[in-house]
Amino acid sequence: MFLGEYEYRLDQKGRVSVPSKFREEFKEGIILTRGYDRCIMAYTPSEWEKVHEKFASMSTTRSKARLLNRIVFTNAFDGALDRQGRVMIPNPLKDYAHISDDVIIAGAGSYLEIWSKDLWSKEKVTMEQQAWQIAESVEERA
Repeated sequence: MFLGEYEYRLDQKGRVSVPSKFREEFKEGIILTRGYDRCIMAYTPSEWEKVHEKFASMSTTRSKARLLNRIVFTNAFDGALDRQGRVMIPNPLKDYAHISDDVIIAGAGSYLEIWSKDLWSKEKVTMEQQAWQIAESVEERA
């Protein structure tokens, strides 16, 4: 399970370190894709397979399902950590997430999120202001 919040900086080649406590989880590879909130989502291959299975079960006759598949899979990149535990962030994902130097890597349970430090600061304010409303709305649906 991926937990916590970690601050890093991209190196000159566009690589970012994965927190050392999580590197073993990514020894078989790492899949990066567009998050829904201007961040990058990082999956282990086994978790990515679960994502794939979920999307594969959606009907391709539905336009929103096709669009969501395009959003997730055309913007996905598979990679590997180097010997220092760094991963290259592809330019399209850096551009999408407004990442240029300082990043926050946030644990999100079954995956990691990679945020620009500025956007993460704004996201944290939103989370803090709306936490109780979000919790209530999720609880009502359960």
